[in-house]
Amino acid sequence: MLKLGDLTVHYGRVAAVQHLSLNVEQGELVGLVGHNGAGKSTTLWTITGVVRPTSGELAFQGRSIVGLSPDAILRLGIALVPENRRIFSRLTVGENLRIGTSARRDRRRDEDVRAMCERFPVLGRCFDRRASTLSGGEQQQLAIARALLSRPKLLLLDEPTLGLAPLIVDQVFEILQELRREGVTILLVEQNAARTIEVADRTYVMRSGGRIAFQGTAEELAKVGNFETAYIGMA
Repeated sequence: MLKLGDLTVHYGRVAAVQHLSLNVEQGELVGLVGHNGAGKSTTLWTITGVVRPTSGELAFQGRSIVGLSPDAILRLGIALVPENRRIFSRLTVGENLRIGTSARRDRRRDEDVRAMCERFPVLGRCFDRRASTLSGGEQQQLAIARALLSRPKLLLLDEPTLGLAPLIVDQVFEILQELRREGVTILLVEQNAARTIEVADRTYVMRSGGRIAFQGTAEELAKVGNFETAYIGMA
């Protein structure tokens, strides 16, 4: 579904991502883990068209998406749950959800908003409240629901557990596993390497400078040896 081939991205003269290659097949949950500044978020911004690559291949369902606008890429079926959620805090929960349907032209948008409130009951209970009144975990549910309302073929998540309490982290990973069981294709960027490897079909480990250090399934990465030591020690 998604193919990045030898992708390089610069900010000025600084290479944020270097020669990155990864694939996401339909129905997979693929993890991308690494430390702050490794280039994980830049990778997602490049996929969504916010940042343009310097060189390399970026294709979605066999079609190059290099140079397309973020809006055009969203309409193709790629939705992002951004880091720190980026909800519209002054708008109500309901207004935030309706924004998630803005790229659609079908007549089932209101029906899908109601269905999303059934899936995430707290959003239904707080539908007419400002989004700023939600807790961090509730705001993360809102951000995920908003992205799902665009009916994406590929869902990108950028650090969805950042700053959340351990119990809420468990709930977020449960949501991701449920989405995968439903057939949603997911590329998950996370610092929580252990949990990501546990739930992902495959995981890519990115080192500083945007290079892939190693990749594999949970079983394959277990053969790396002391994964935590290897992960923490990467430079």
